[in-house]
Amino acid sequence: MATADLKVFRNIGVIAHIDAGKTTTTEHLLYYAGAKHKLGGVDEGTTETDYDPEEQERGITIYSACVPLQWLGHTVNLIDTPGHVDFTAEVERSLRVLDGCVCVFDAQKGVEAQSETVWRQANKYNVPRLVFVNKMDVVGANYANCLEQIRDKLVGLPLPLVIPIGAGSSRETATPFVGVIDLLAMKALYFDNGDHGRTIRSADIPAENLEQANKYREELFDALTRHDEEDKITTAYLEGKEVPVEVVRSLVREQTIKRLVQPVLCGSGREHVGIQPLLDAICHYLPSPLDRPPVVGINPKKQKEEKRKPEFKEPFSGLVFKVIAQDSGDLFYVRTYSGTLKINSRVLNPGKDVKEVIGKLYHIHADPNQRDELAETHAGDIVAVIGLKESVTGDTLCETQHPILLEPITFAEAVVSQRIEPESSADKDKLANVLNKLQREDPTFVVKIDKDTGQMVMNGMGTLHLEVKRHRMERDFRMKIRVYKPQVSYRETLKKAVTIEGECDRMIGGKNVFARVKVEFSPRKEDQPVSVTNKLKPNSIPNPFPDVIVRGLKSALQSGGLGFQVLDVHATLIDATFDAERSTEPAYEAAAADAVAKAFSRENMQLLEPVMKLSVTVPTESSGSVFSYLTARRGEIDCQESDGRLSEIQARVPLVKMFDYADELRSLTQGRASSTMEPHSYAPAPDEILRTFLEG
Repeated sequence: MATADLKVFRNIGVIAHIDAGKTTTTEHLLYYAGAKHKLGGVDEGTTETDYDPEEQERGITIYSACVPLQWLGHTVNLIDTPGHVDFTAEVERSLRVLDGCVCVFDAQKGVEAQSETVWRQANKYNVPRLVFVNKMDVVGANYANCLEQIRDKLVGLPLPLVIPIGAGSSRETATPFVGVIDLLAMKALYFDNGDHGRTIRSADIPAENLEQANKYREELFDALTRHDEEDKITTAYLEGKEVPVEVVRSLVREQTIKRLVQPVLCGSGREHVGIQPLLDAICHYLPSPLDRPPVVGINPKKQKEEKRKPEFKEPFSGLVFKVIAQDSGDLFYVRTYSGTLKINSRVLNPGKDVKEVIGKLYHIHADPNQRDELAETHAGDIVAVIGLKESVTGDTLCETQHPILLEPITFAEAVVSQRIEPESSADKDKLANVLNKLQREDPTFVVKIDKDTGQMVMNGMGTLHLEVKRHRMERDFRMKIRVYKPQVSYRETLKKAVTIEGECDRMIGGKNVFARVKVEFSPRKEDQPVSVTNKLKPNSIPNPFPDVIVRGLKSALQSGGLGFQVLDVHATLIDATFDAERSTEPAYEAAAADAVAKAFSRENMQLLEPVMKLSVTVPTESSGSVFSYLTARRGEIDCQESDGRLSEIQARVPLVKMFDYADELRSLTQGRASSTMEPHSYAPAPDEILRTFLEG
């Protein structure tokens, strides 16, 4: 393969709110491209990308799946991602390595809460995107409203390239959704339901739709000419001349890659309408690896910034973005950014300063057990590797002689914890090993050992997240386990700034030792949970003791007075006392720990509870009872919008009050409400909760 071939490479993801029809859309993309020969269904558990038994049983996507396909002479690496907020890490790590994405919206519901989350994640990584408005066949489908919400709620710049012919189904409306109008070719496209939409019929635009089509086409050209710096179409358009479709496409592509616009298409996965134009758009408008900026990292030897272009002659660099634990050897998904990677080669993991061996290379289909073995891979590709020992998600791999450390992937913190233990104490080591494997796979799944009780506690993004992990242990690893009621993952901080003297004056290791430190602690929000600054006067105590004290403070600040993780605390070392006969490193570490313990006194510790952002869509007649329900649970209502038929309530509610909210909401609304919940922030917990921990 030559570097020029990268022009026809597309590394893209499909992202959306849960139930927007993302997996059904992906299934059709694969079917029409010939990557599979039979359409599967989410409800039947037969889709290509929902390969895991848990996904098939629940009818939702849990794990991001990568499938290669061919279309219009292009090679597309397609990643289907979850829509449920508990699995947002799968979206985060996918967007970190993708060149473009397709955002799927429900034509009836428009921009939903998780739609906003995935859109923000795409913004975070500067990912160009297309929009596909799905479910145009459902009652209440409203294309124009969806476009308006993208502008208002997402501050997007939607650029419709097709518009629907009708909306809803023939059972509910006189003008049902039957096809789409291509605004560039100005043709109506109809899809034959008899062969699952494979056959497309092109026809003149119906007379009743012509005025609307002309209006949208005019708006399309107006939007494009605003940023037509090279005058590709502006003069010709203003003079009323016909602009070749290929020239318009090149301008749409240019502005999409610059994230000036988001081309919009529409259709219905369920009714097999409008998917092939989406496939065309992926190839026409989304970037190749060559269209993206060079990847930037730090040379750990020179401690300076370096770049790697997506070229084969460049030194190899890649990022591990996903790990799948398997008995036959863990699979590591790697996005290659530059150079060439061959089997049996040795590469450097600069973050851990270890060398790794590339045992096997694969192109993976959705199911990790379906794979095509490779001898080598090149810049711009996404592959799976077997043979890595020390690497985890977010680690860089590179050539030993040309080290570069790429920016790691950042993930949200876990907010729910659950105690777990094996049914038989003889399986304790086996359980610990399984939990360790699951942690390697999922950076948002964290297992801790309670230092007081020795019990294992697993932490995750929500109750569904932990439930899926439990089922995985039982099904895939054949573990017999007991789990206890989910608990909230609290944090600790300080109420006010204090200056503390910490001291150690006791026997350690049979020797009487001494150290004293003076530390100023203050609550402050920073990029990191805790931070420590050394402001000792030069030569006030001998080296290496200042570094030892800083290390001791950082270690002690991992947990507060109640044992929870500390948040938003800064410590400043301002003085230390030295005794030439008795001062030792362990003594200074103990003095630092004593200072932290005194800072987190009963009077000065502040318990923080996770607060969730909740979005509830409910029939307007039920909104009052939902409003009251949330208020009674210490919820703060941010806004409420209504279109007369449905109301959307946005609120912030403490997680501790929301474990049973799904069942309660179902009961309040006779099962007619839908909702999403995601972590928002940490806020001071009521005094009675703190008192419970102090007195318990």
